[in-house]
Amino acid sequence: MRANMYNTPMHSNSTVGLMRAATLVLLTAALSLRVAAAENSQDESAKISDWRAKRLASLTSETGWLTPIALYWLKDGENSFGRASDRAFSVDDAALAPDTGAFVLTNGRVRYVAHASTAMTYLGKPVTSLDLVSDVNEKPTELVAGPLHFMLIERAGHLGIRVRDSVSPNRLQFKGLQYFPVRADWHIQAHFEPYVPERRIPIVNILGMTEDMASPGAVVFERDGRTWRLDAILEAPGDRELFVMFADATSGKETYGAGRFLYVGLPHADRIEVDFNQAFNPPCAFTNFATCPLPPQQNRLALAIEAGELKYERAH
Repeated sequence: MRANMYNTPMHSNSTVGLMRAATLVLLTAALSLRVAAAENSQDESAKISDWRAKRLASLTSETGWLTPIALYWLKDGENSFGRASDRAFSVDDAALAPDTGAFVLTNGRVRYVAHASTAMTYLGKPVTSLDLVSDVNEKPTELVAGPLHFMLIERAGHLGIRVRDSVSPNRLQFKGLQYFPVRADWHIQAHFEPYVPERRIPIVNILGMTEDMASPGAVVFERDGRTWRLDAILEAPGDRELFVMFADATSGKETYGAGRFLYVGLPHADRIEVDFNQAFNPPCAFTNFATCPLPPQQNRLALAIEAGELKYERAH
């Protein structure tokens, strides 16, 4: 058989058919990958949209992090409070009497004692005297007076009363949350490196208080050709999520300067699912009356995690 002008041998019909079939398979595979990627992106967007709606509802609720207006650390003995300025601590609100009552701290326990007939309420009923349960418990005591909510908090051995106002200017002037665009590639199947035994990690909060917290292991993932790791915290025995505090190359620029928070489900064997699209600002981004823990040094990454919540510019 004579060669063609390019000295290329003639292909038989069967060979051409095989080549066409192989090409079709490759094109179909590529299309399937694109479709799968698009579906994954749509699934991720739908999931994050639902998460953002729940995040917004929690933040803007009557007891969300837009409502704190005061935080008072208690001294041993009687801590009087009310509307009058001569109280140990005062809140200028018509819902309070000049001398509303006192929080009495004795041997690490706090009892509320009413001084006024217009006492605060607990579970809708007036209270004259009540032992308070702090927020380290699942169901802390919450006292209410009009739009004001009072709760005992405990931080590194210190006890204080946080006051929330459901009609605080911070809540009424809330400007909404902003986020990086949702990116499916920041939803990562990471490796979980357990610590046996678990480690106790010193965590410093924004007020300079230090508390040792339990870390059952580290989240390890690959990005930009490097391996990164974040120590995770188990906040309470029996929790079904791990808590991660981190700072990254966006901190102080696109995102809140002190870092961000993230919750992840418990690992399965040595794998753990991490979705940085769910990274969110700590309460201190919204109020001066929070006690946010700060990311430990090992959780400060030289990596730009361009996913999750952007910094919030508070109204002044």
